[in-house]
Parts: sequence; C-alpha cells; structure tokens
Amino acid sequence: MLAVVTQLRPLPDPRNNIESLFQEHYDQVFRTAYRITGNVVDSEDVLQTVFLRIMRSQEEKDLSPNPKSYLIRAAINASLDIVRARSRAKSISIDQVTDFPTTNKMFNPQTEQEDRELRKQIQKAIASLGEKAAEVFILRFLEGYDNQEIARLLGVSQIMVAVILHRARTKVRKELEKSLEELK
Repeated sequence: MLAVVTQLRPLPDPRNNIESLFQEHYDQVFRTAYRITGNVVDSEDVLQTVFLRIMRSQEEKDLSPNPKSYLIRAAINASLDIVRARSRAKSISIDQVTDFPTTNKMFNPQTEQEDRELRKQIQKAIASLGEKAAEVFILRFLEGYDNQEIARLLGVSQIMVAVILHRARTKVRKELEKSLEELK
C-alpha cells in the first residue's frame, strides 16, 4: 500500500495580511484624508477607521485585485463623513486654532483667515456631493489622478468619469459661489 503523506500548511494569519497592507498603503490613506479634512488629527482618525473596518469585518474582503483603489475610496468616504459631521456640529478643530505661523515676518492675519474660510467652504462644497461624485472630484483635483487612472481605480469608463466630474465641478462651483455671496 502506498502511504500518502500530506504536509499541513499553517493557515495564513489575517493580522499579517492587514499589517502588510497597512505598511504598504498607510501613507496614501493618510495623505488622501489630510487633503480632504485639512488637519492631522482627523486624518489619523480616518487612517485608523479604514484599517479597523477591514480588521473588524466579518467576511473576508478580497482586496487583491486593487487594494490601493479600495483603500483610497475608503479614505475618501471616511474623510467625507468627518467633514459632514464637522459641518453639522459647527466645531473647530485644535489644528485650526493653533495652525498659524508665529515666526513668519509676512504673516497677515486677514489673509490667513480668508484662506481658512475658503478651505472650509471648499470642504463643505465637496461634502455636499454624492459619494461617487465626491470620490471622482477628490481623486482628480486633490489627488491629481487623470480621468483614465480614475476610471481604472473605480472600475468605470472614462466617459462616465468625465460626466461625473463635469457635474461635480459644476455643483462645487455653484456651492462656492453661493457661499461666497453669503459671506459678503
């Protein structure tokens, strides 16, 4: 009789997988979050949220086709949640209070305030977009991807990206115009 010997392979430890995923992509997730939220603390919260959601999900997510795409989209959505919540709560982050250059000789408080207000209005306008429109807008204008790359990341056609981008840009422009009129 022929004896069959099988060697048992240890099951892969999911913690190793998430750790390698984190090591490879944490900087991209953080940068994406920072461009949307505008401060370090919120960006760190987004980073933590994205990877905790992956770890806590009951079903195994298959990120192998394009983990970068999944993580960028997750960062965008988590960041938008924070921006939307912030606008509802009307709170000011500690970064916004302490984020001014005290040693700069060219420091102009009025210009700094106008810049902060404009960034806040842009964040509010982006947060008013739908999920897909916000993703496309952020990938294009904050992350710097071209339409072809966005189409590949989101799994849609370039024409669809162009249409969504046009509509999103139009809505953001209208929201900004309305906000700036209100400020006058």
